[in-house]
Amino acid sequence: MKHKQKPEMITLLGPTATGKTHLAVRLADAINGQIISADSRQVYRGMNLGTGKDLAEYIMNGKIVPYHLIDIADPGYEYSVFEFARDFGLAYRQILNEGCTPILCGGTGLYLDAILHGYNLSEAKPDTVLRQALESRTDKELIAILTGMRNLHNRTDNDDRKRLVRAIEIASLQKEKHNARKAVRVNSLVFGLRWERAILRQLISARLKQRLNHGMAEEVRSLISSGIEPEKLIFYGLEYKYLTLYVTGKLSFDKMFDQLNTGIHQLAKRQMTWFRRMERNGIIINWLEGEAGEELNFNLMLEMSKKAGILSE
Repeated sequence: MKHKQKPEMITLLGPTATGKTHLAVRLADAINGQIISADSRQVYRGMNLGTGKDLAEYIMNGKIVPYHLIDIADPGYEYSVFEFARDFGLAYRQILNEGCTPILCGGTGLYLDAILHGYNLSEAKPDTVLRQALESRTDKELIAILTGMRNLHNRTDNDDRKRLVRAIEIASLQKEKHNARKAVRVNSLVFGLRWERAILRQLISARLKQRLNHGMAEEVRSLISSGIEPEKLIFYGLEYKYLTLYVTGKLSFDKMFDQLNTGIHQLAKRQMTWFRRMERNGIIINWLEGEAGEELNFNLMLEMSKKAGILSE
């Protein structure tokens, strides 16, 4: 009889603005854990307010809780899910070797899926020939091409042409099975943090106003002044897309705020759609309700982690 493998990692996922990081850091502090970030944009140095990166959150009880895969790439670089799976594996093994518990935390569904399902991934380097061939295609045609590629794990923002082309590029290479590499597949106890939709909308809007008041537009101006082309920042979507359009004079402040606020709400909805699909594909997510309060959710995570055998009683 095959015995079920004991989980070696805890995962905390959820939509943007739900308070995942603070809860994960609190848990890590309590159980000698270390955080592995599953956020596709927090890998970039200097992109802080726009990605919701608050390194002060990793300080708990006067000490820094160790974190990984944050500030590891230069802005303007196109960091891939292949690189994430590779870097995750290095961080994961390091944490276990140090006798600590890995805690994967984030909201990028593709990154989470890559680890929890153990994707076969390919290192997709830029294909200039393919890019030239796609140049004359309309956005609608590009979406149709990407949609027609089956068994793909990559998803992209359909409103950004560069992302569409990059996704097709990666998909084409995966289809040819070049440089295929198995990602680390980890048996994890998975939690999800969510809020009732109306409350989450309030949290998202309040956080956006706070980040703007703390200098998010100035951050974008600084990145552009450092030599990063505006088109590169637009590639990262949402905050960097709309704030770049604002600081370059293509959008008024009010239009920027309204469009960005709507875009973040739509992101949260897409994230929940992704997580529900993960559940349909066999990932068991133990949902924590934000309205229940952090103390209750923290204790639930501790209790379930002990029952799963990750933590000693």
